[in-house]
Amino acid sequence: METLNLKRLKIQLKKCYPFIENWGRKQNNSWDKQTNFIYKVRHFQTLENEIKDRFKKESNFEELRIYALNRWYNFWSAQGIEYIFCSYPNVKPHVEPFHQFIDFWIDEIPFDHKTSVFPKKYNQNIEFAKENPTDLLKWLYKNQSNQKRFHLQNRLFLILCEKEGKHQKLKSEIDFIQPIIENYLKHFSFEKLKKIEFDTDKGIKTAYSDCIFIEMN
Repeated sequence: METLNLKRLKIQLKKCYPFIENWGRKQNNSWDKQTNFIYKVRHFQTLENEIKDRFKKESNFEELRIYALNRWYNFWSAQGIEYIFCSYPNVKPHVEPFHQFIDFWIDEIPFDHKTSVFPKKYNQNIEFAKENPTDLLKWLYKNQSNQKRFHLQNRLFLILCEKEGKHQKLKSEIDFIQPIIENYLKHFSFEKLKKIEFDTDKGIKTAYSDCIFIEMN
């Protein structure tokens, strides 16, 4: 995995704060294709310049700008989190950085990583979810995006919850997240994973999953 300076990453991510409250639309493959340049841009100002160069003549410039900024923020936050995981001795990154189903292996068990804010539409509070993580996990699988990231493979969810509801901002708090991940990995075992079963048209599909709750008061 490519080296990341986590302190610098946090500084760049925080510059996105004014723009991350609302995407303005659901994520979709068409708009993703137009904004895939975000994968190659690490600095916020470079990103802003790139957005202006590409979309300045578009009638929906502001929508595209907000969409690109949010994708960039989510992607590079995920990169920082995966970098923390893969710095731990029992974690191995996938050689293909954009593999659909696997970001890394923990103790030889493959996982896709997904960082999600605590979902507003989930009909329980976070205390219930912490006591009943399998219920939340089933909800997350059933309600995941139907775009290219949809799958029923093993998945490890980081669930963000900030007391004033500013959950998205937690994605930039890399130094706050790091010790929580390290503590999870220190006590990781296959036996602690939650077995999630889905009845599909091809029979029962089984995935192994877990939640890591990131709460900031």
